[in-house]
Amino acid sequence: MATATMTRDAATRHVAASYRRLGACWIVYGALRLGIAVWLVGFTRQATVMFGATLVEVAHPESLMAIFHMFYLFTIVLSVASGVMGLLAGLALLAGQRAGRMLAIVAAFLSLCELPIGITLGVYTLLVLFPRRPKLE
Repeated sequence: MATATMTRDAATRHVAASYRRLGACWIVYGALRLGIAVWLVGFTRQATVMFGATLVEVAHPESLMAIFHMFYLFTIVLSVASGVMGLLAGLALLAGQRAGRMLAIVAAFLSLCELPIGITLGVYTLLVLFPRRPKLE
């Protein structure tokens, strides 16, 4: 009986330690994504000029420029959302809050479109936070 209790305690400590590591990674990732969003906003003019230079030979460049601005704005919004969710998930996981698991899952799905760090951290988070089910025989 004492062995089962010790094993359960060791498993609980292992899960808590992996949640703390995961929380620290999400805080770093969230700060990185917010930095990327600031960088994208800072270079909006240069990106517009560079994309506009490729539209010299296009028949209707205005519509393509509007599509470019829409995608650029979507990238900025996605980066901010990923950064904020990453920071919230990291802080909640470090604090041991119940909401940390759900926030980390949402942050993981938001980060899956960013190579290579977002995919790596997102997949690792989903593997750690989704429970494994034993095979039924």
